[in-house]
Amino acid sequence: MDAKHPYAVEGLSGPVEILVDRWGVPHVYASSSDDAFFAQGFNAARDRLWQIDLWRRRGLGLLAEAFGPSFVEKDRASRLFLYRDEMRREWLSYGSDTKRVVAAFVLGVNEYVRLTEEDPKLLPEEFRLAGYRPAYWSPEDVARIRSHGLYKNLTFEAERARVLREFGPETDELRSRLEPPREVEVPEGLDLSLIPDDVLAVYALATTPPVLGADVAANPAGAEKPPEGSNNWVVSPSRTATGRPILANDPHRALSVPSLRYVAHLSAPGMDVIGAGEPALPGISIGHNGKIAFGLTIFSIDQEDLYVYETNPENPNEYRYKGRWEPMEVEHQSVPVRDGEPVEVEMKFTRHGPVVYEDPGKHVAFAVRAAWLEPGMAPYLGSMDYMRVKDWDGFLAAMNRWGSPGENQVYADDAGNIGWKPGGLVPRRPNWDGLLPVPGDGRYEWDGFLDADELPVEFNPQRGWVATANQMNLPEGYPHEEKGVGFEWYAPYRYERVSEALEGVEGHALGDSVSLQNDHLSVPARRICARLDGVRCDDPKTEEALGMLRGWDHVLSPDSAPAALFEVWYRLYLRPALFERALEGTVPPEKLADAVAAATPLEDLAADARADLDLLEKPDGRLGPEPEKTLVEIVVSSLGRAVEHLEGLLGSDRKGWEWGRLHHSLLTHPLSALVDEEKRERLNVGPAPRGGSGDTVGNTAYRADFRQTGGSSFRIVVDVGEWDGSLFMNSPGQSGDPESQHYSDLFEGWAEGGAFPLLYSREEVEEATEARIVLEPKGP
Repeated sequence: MDAKHPYAVEGLSGPVEILVDRWGVPHVYASSSDDAFFAQGFNAARDRLWQIDLWRRRGLGLLAEAFGPSFVEKDRASRLFLYRDEMRREWLSYGSDTKRVVAAFVLGVNEYVRLTEEDPKLLPEEFRLAGYRPAYWSPEDVARIRSHGLYKNLTFEAERARVLREFGPETDELRSRLEPPREVEVPEGLDLSLIPDDVLAVYALATTPPVLGADVAANPAGAEKPPEGSNNWVVSPSRTATGRPILANDPHRALSVPSLRYVAHLSAPGMDVIGAGEPALPGISIGHNGKIAFGLTIFSIDQEDLYVYETNPENPNEYRYKGRWEPMEVEHQSVPVRDGEPVEVEMKFTRHGPVVYEDPGKHVAFAVRAAWLEPGMAPYLGSMDYMRVKDWDGFLAAMNRWGSPGENQVYADDAGNIGWKPGGLVPRRPNWDGLLPVPGDGRYEWDGFLDADELPVEFNPQRGWVATANQMNLPEGYPHEEKGVGFEWYAPYRYERVSEALEGVEGHALGDSVSLQNDHLSVPARRICARLDGVRCDDPKTEEALGMLRGWDHVLSPDSAPAALFEVWYRLYLRPALFERALEGTVPPEKLADAVAAATPLEDLAADARADLDLLEKPDGRLGPEPEKTLVEIVVSSLGRAVEHLEGLLGSDRKGWEWGRLHHSLLTHPLSALVDEEKRERLNVGPAPRGGSGDTVGNTAYRADFRQTGGSSFRIVVDVGEWDGSLFMNSPGQSGDPESQHYSDLFEGWAEGGAFPLLYSREEVEEATEARIVLEPKGP
């Protein structure tokens, strides 16, 4: 018997039922779409109020109001990157009813906030621990907040400028791989020496999560930001065991508690959609609606540019543009501060965007131009349109309005069709490639944006499947120079492994897609270990290690000794040794260690072996006059050091070597640093041993202490046409309330690669219902 929880609320036109199944998924049944979105907002607040309140505070620049004066600068940074144009243009850029949908969603959130004032027992524990109350929302908050999206090109521009200035093109070529291949040219008029190493400190403050309880001044970049990607694929009926399409998606983001994603089902006249979105946003961005299924991964559009200005020595608030001094727009705002007086902050903007760095002594300033600050670019809000269409034509039309982030959308429908369509706003750069900052003097201006029809598309391909994994997937012959989508793509190894599994397959089943989402075979490991054939050495321990790697299946399973050896060897020893030898002679000796560090940053513990494999598989003059001999020396010496390191970590007994003893997942609550040990243990989830790496389809990117930082907390496999057969996972659980049974109930199944039913029909939902929430319109 399911428990019934009635609420009398303001803002509904009729009663709504929310059936919560045994996995914590809410199924909303309403008599109008407005009421369905109201209920989605209400229920998101019921399950995730502290999380979504923090999302809003971070985005609007209101953290100091709750957490004190150390967050004033972060608040200022966030305010720099709010949408600043008029709201009418903004709302009209989305689906026709997006403003109305957002208003209904926000009304539901606010109604739950109001109920917490009437009944303090409804207030989540985090507010009591941190000592503040949730705020009320306005619909504009959802659209104006832009800094929570997936952006990366700007950091590449700044880092490339630094590496070229300090170490030269050889180091940059090892550090990053451009596709299609391209020689980096410094734009005319750009002085690399003027670009400081911390030019993007303010940008980083704006676009990274807050670190609560930390010294913000000592940690200006905020929380670490692991590489973010995703896998998705769709298999046509001719290739599946069911004779129906199968669509799979597992987005890779920073792992957290609560989860980034929230799974929900919205059912109302004209709408019956289920899947995942982000809890602070209305709608569903990954899932199905009983007619079509849809899933997304990052499509690496270059949507950002860093502009460098000469400023007026007589007035630093003016910058040179087309031969004259042009004034910056200067704005002052008051930032509320907990237990203190409000602080006035100053923000400056050029015609291109917010000013993020100034050096009056050198008469220089820097500003960011970002496509995601244009109308219609609030992250994922574009899903409002496509989640409700019924066929391919409607889907393509909806993707015309998709703005941010750049996404590969895969598609399947109950008529048996499959397809792929990337979307996102692509700036036209008529006279440069976007790989480095540019002078802001008027010589480097965007010339509008590509039309969505100028991006590629694929429908019912003959091979019988479509897959994307953030790899460079522009088709052969695509006019890349003309279209200028971007040159910086993720390494192709996850896609290559997915292709191996799908190419020529017959009888692909739902369980096969679940297994593939958790696949831990490393394509780079397979290729690197192939170079060990014939390598011998005199040291017994190193020779034993060579034998372990030669006999290994290249699967990074958590109980694997060779997996532990390989990851320690490759990431910490082989890669730096290869790069050190390759860079000798290209930089002064005193700069060599720094150049190697620049080419092997810690985030590369996640993935990208392209430069490494070039040196290993085709050793050339960069390794000296006898490259093959040098390569063997590097392999043997680096492997010997890795063995010593691993013995220090796991002991000398090889039977105790297991990758999962090192590689683990521990999800830490944002408040954990502010509470005592007992509460911290209750808020945090884990640890659990993990297999894989950032190179595997089952992406488990990790940091230097081997703790997993990124990967798929949410996974879905859709049985297109027999919708109740679909499967999902959302770690650690659906609820953000530490007191809820659904706070961490999915974590163990997630760590083991499991999946649970994503029920769709009312009959099946009723069978699995554990709680029934009834929202009734409040009387006068």
